[in-house]
Amino acid sequence: MSRALARHRKPTPFPAPRSSTAHPHRKPSLIARGLQGRRAWAAAALAVPVLAVSGWVTASHWPGGPARPASVQVFRSAQAGGQQATRVNEPAGAGPRVAGTGVLPASTRESLTRLHSSAPRYAPAVRQRQATRVQPVAAPLYQNPFRSVSGLLAERVDMGADFAGTGPVYAIGGGVITSATASNGGWPGGGWITYRLTDGPDAGLMVYVAEDVTPTVQVGQQVSASTVIANMYNGGDGIETGWAMPDGASAESEMAAAGGISGGGPFPTMIGLSFDSLLTSLGAPAGSGSGQSGNGLLPAGYPAVSG
Repeated sequence: MSRALARHRKPTPFPAPRSSTAHPHRKPSLIARGLQGRRAWAAAALAVPVLAVSGWVTASHWPGGPARPASVQVFRSAQAGGQQATRVNEPAGAGPRVAGTGVLPASTRESLTRLHSSAPRYAPAVRQRQATRVQPVAAPLYQNPFRSVSGLLAERVDMGADFAGTGPVYAIGGGVITSATASNGGWPGGGWITYRLTDGPDAGLMVYVAEDVTPTVQVGQQVSASTVIANMYNGGDGIETGWAMPDGASAESEMAAAGGISGGGPFPTMIGLSFDSLLTSLGAPAGSGSGQSGNGLLPAGYPAVSG
């Protein structure tokens, strides 16, 4: 072939086919074609939310664009007892919450409001527990001295108050024993016990318990409303108890300041009614004559007669 012919020869428009034996044509399997389709769909599905988020972020940062979304803060409220609550800080002049404009939608705002309003409040419960906490109740200063006597029967009110029955006799309150004897010649048989009250509204006054009683205490002993000071027995006379002279020698009714009334009467005495009123206020039965007018005087410093 001449050189001129070779220079004007055009290349063939299609390359020569490759040998099928060297590079055989392979068709994809049905499984491969299915996977390729799924990968395409997955890529498309992921691209949509990514593009949406990118557009939302970009729109929220455009100059002159819509107001930035309100920031949501989690904080601890002192009134909520340290519990976490949610607060939405709305920028001044924020427009309506429209989805896709860079501002929280209305449904989200309502959800956050419900979340904040439904947050548990423990501070009122703490205050309630503190308000309803049971405080220890102090024991009463004075108590019924005959609360454990069997067959207790109230009799007349004379220089003091007379009772019958058997069982322990307590002090009405805190005090100190000034006299304790099982045989007293000045009264119709039996014992004579006196003690000075050291607490309560009648602190300083003297109390006596006489006649059918056996003392269970000693002079100088400190006693309280839970101390048994004597045992009553059924000796035929019963017992008498009331306000004693300051020196404990006899009943206060025999003092001139109380009218100088001794065992001969007239009864009831004012000083006897005073002690009877104290006993009934503690739960003891009222004696005969408790509703009558008293004889003699009631010295200053003694409990008033009720009723």
